[in-house]
Amino acid sequence: MEKSLRVYVLLAATLSSFLTPFMGSSINVALPVIGREFQIDAILQTWIPTAYLLAAAMFAVPFGRLSEIKGMKRVFIYGNIIFFISSLLSALAPNAMSLIFFRLLQGIGSAMVFVTGLAILTRVYPPMERGKVIGINTAAVYIGLSLGPVLGGALTHYIGWRSIFLVTVPITLLVLFIMSRIQEEWADAKGEKFDFGGSISYSTFLFLLIYGFSTLPDSTAYILLIGSILIASLFIWIELNNPSPVFNLRLFRNFTFTFSSLAALINYSATFGVSLLLSYYLQYIKGLTPNITGLILVTQPVLMALVAPVAGRASDKFNPQKLAGLGMAIIPVALFSLTFVNMATPIWIIFISLAVLGIGFGLFSSPNTNAIMSSVEKKYLGIASATVSTMRLIGQSFSIGIVTLIFALILGRVRIEPSNFNLLLESTHIAFSVFAVLCFIGIFAALARRRGATNES
Repeated sequence: MEKSLRVYVLLAATLSSFLTPFMGSSINVALPVIGREFQIDAILQTWIPTAYLLAAAMFAVPFGRLSEIKGMKRVFIYGNIIFFISSLLSALAPNAMSLIFFRLLQGIGSAMVFVTGLAILTRVYPPMERGKVIGINTAAVYIGLSLGPVLGGALTHYIGWRSIFLVTVPITLLVLFIMSRIQEEWADAKGEKFDFGGSISYSTFLFLLIYGFSTLPDSTAYILLIGSILIASLFIWIELNNPSPVFNLRLFRNFTFTFSSLAALINYSATFGVSLLLSYYLQYIKGLTPNITGLILVTQPVLMALVAPVAGRASDKFNPQKLAGLGMAIIPVALFSLTFVNMATPIWIIFISLAVLGIGFGLFSSPNTNAIMSSVEKKYLGIASATVSTMRLIGQSFSIGIVTLIFALILGRVRIEPSNFNLLLESTHIAFSVFAVLCFIGIFAALARRRGATNES
């Protein structure tokens, strides 16, 4: 039974880990088409992925803690149900604002799924197999990222962007069927009180931070960012004085946990916007169709999917921090090369840059996740999993926020047309330069971790 339980858990978690990145990478390819259908500018287009990321980031930690109290399986199942319903609603969205709202709901469901999926995996597999299954799970993420541009581009081109949401429905139903076969439940903090004050202040802090950053340079953005600092101070005070906090801030005394989390935040901040920028570049500047664009963008996640399982297994035998640091050092090379793209840039240069980026990211992600999850006690696996997800989501939100800010400063609130393609290119160059600098800084965060102990919790 123990073996079959592990197989069921691995299958359910892996399928769920495939779904959310598949959706994200598919939507990025479809954004220009959605923008034309709803007649919206580039800035509003970026809110279609941002709304999802914002909701997921806001609720990841609260649901991570709730899963420890009420049960990881229960939260995982409810999350898949919400994801299922919101996918159907997104496919039926009559306008841009309703689509953005349904994407918010989808983000909530996704938060419930990915904070529990990784925690359950880590719970049922022994430490000597943890890197292997995390590698498999990470590979599923990258396969989702790989199929997203290809399948999403083809669906958008031949059927329409709404079909992207519909293809996730049968997979979600399969996950729910698999979970119905599992009798076990995991609630290591059962009976403890749920920290509503901490949860509300945490979610409010992230909302003000991400929304404020995404609306720069508007004057209201500065008010929102100041508000986020004040709410963050309140959150820290609540958590340090609560015997059952939603987020145990004392985990950050753990050197490995802290710097691994920081490295993940920087990494995603510097890389997530790449596919969005290249989607615009390839479709607007190069004039390619969504399906051809998808075939080009698939280069990065395919390499990530190939490298991640190998890196995950290697992190069981070798220092995971060193492997993650190596991956982090490779990524800026690719980002720097993309700062020179123009109307005449050969497509093969884009392929090579994406391949290098994929190799670097694959080397970084699995070992870094293994370092985080292996640095905490079992009772903190839920919150550690939520931290992994939150760092990813905040980083992704910042990445899209950086693109949105640069678009607002350079391109303005106008539809992308041939007359302003030069401004789109200028925005792209600046964004890739910012990403390259960010990831270079991330190298130092990765190297700093190597001086700490690996299990301090």
